[in-house]
Amino acid sequence: MAYNETYFKEVREAQSKAYAPYSNFKVGAYLITKDGKSYHGANVENAAYPDSICAERSSLVAAISDGYRPSDFESITVTVDANEPSSPCGSCRQVLKELCDDDMPVYMTNHKGDMKMLTVNELLPLGFSGKDLD
Repeated sequence: MAYNETYFKEVREAQSKAYAPYSNFKVGAYLITKDGKSYHGANVENAAYPDSICAERSSLVAAISDGYRPSDFESITVTVDANEPSSPCGSCRQVLKELCDDDMPVYMTNHKGDMKMLTVNELLPLGFSGKDLD
């Protein structure tokens, strides 16, 4: 499936669930599985900053907790309220590399509806994951 308006609507809804009282930088993620199920993710901050979780990882953790496994994912859309779409952080890129196919699209959007797309492999070229242990 290709990116469409539903993705933008859903990712903005996911973003509305964010808890970001410290940075005020709310992030939403909309993950779609290959069988058509979807998961919202939102960043959840903590006063102990390292204990915060990003939107991308929260959506993936929800799907894995629901029984999905690596390579079960079709795409993820991420949104921020910024002038330009933002890419996932390094930790999220690593988790995407571990759980998603290298050619899975990552759609990055902002509040204006601008969109950039890169694959997981483009976000983390020469990355290392459990796939490399086989």
